[in-house]
Amino acid sequence: MGLRKQTSLPSELTSYRDSENRYFRRSKISEAKFRQLVRYFAMDLTATDCAQLCGLSLRSVNSIYLRMRARMAEHCEARSPFVGELEADESYFGPRRVRGLRGRGAGRKTVVFGLFKRGDCVYTEIVPDASKRTLQAIIRGKADIASIIHTDGWRGYDGLVDVGFDKHFRVSHGANELARGSVHVNGIESFWSFAKRRLAQFNGVPRKTFYLHLKETEFRFNHRNQNLYQALLSLLRNNPL
Repeated sequence: MGLRKQTSLPSELTSYRDSENRYFRRSKISEAKFRQLVRYFAMDLTATDCAQLCGLSLRSVNSIYLRMRARMAEHCEARSPFVGELEADESYFGPRRVRGLRGRGAGRKTVVFGLFKRGDCVYTEIVPDASKRTLQAIIRGKADIASIIHTDGWRGYDGLVDVGFDKHFRVSHGANELARGSVHVNGIESFWSFAKRRLAQFNGVPRKTFYLHLKETEFRFNHRNQNLYQALLSLLRNNPL
C-alpha cells in the first residue's frame, strides 16, 4: 500500500532554513518540543492529547504522527530475511463478520499475513487473500530456507516442504489441537491479540491509513522489551522527517 506524497504542511512545521532540530529538518518546532512530542507518541497518547500537552495544533501533530509511522514502516519493511524458528499465520482486521457470509475473512475484512521469529520480532503484510500462492510467495521472500516453519492446518501452507522448507510442522486447530510440544503458533497469535487490542482504541482505522497503523503496531511489538522513546529517537536521528 503506497503512501501519497504530502503537498503541504501546517505553517508551524516548516521553515525556509534548516533548524537545529536533528529529527525534523526545516521545522520551526524546537528539538526540545519535538522530543516531548515523541515521548508522548511513545506513550501511545492520542494526537488530541499530545497537541494539548505540547501546545501544538492538532493538524500539526496528526501530520507528524503520520510521518513517524511512515519511518517506522520503512524500518519494518527492511527487516529480512528471517531465519530460525518461525511461525506463520494470517488474521483478519475490520468490521464484524457480515451475517450470511462464511469462510476465512468473510465480509469486508482486511487480510494480514504475519511471520514471527520466536523470542524476537514479527513481520506483517497486507495481502489480497489467504491463498497458497499469496502466502507462500511472502514466506519464500522473507524466510531463510533453513528455517523451521510452524503453521496451522490451513491449506494455504500446503506444499512448503516441496519448495524447500523441509522443516515444516503443523498444528491442527480444526481438530482443537492448540499445541503439540513445541509445535504451535502461539507467538504470532499473541501478536494478533496485541494488535487488535491496540487498534481498537481508534474506534475504527481508515483503510487508507491502516497500513501505517499496522506497521506502527509491529514496530511497537518488536521493541516491546526496549525503551520505545529512545528507539524512536534513534530511528529519526538516522532518518529525519
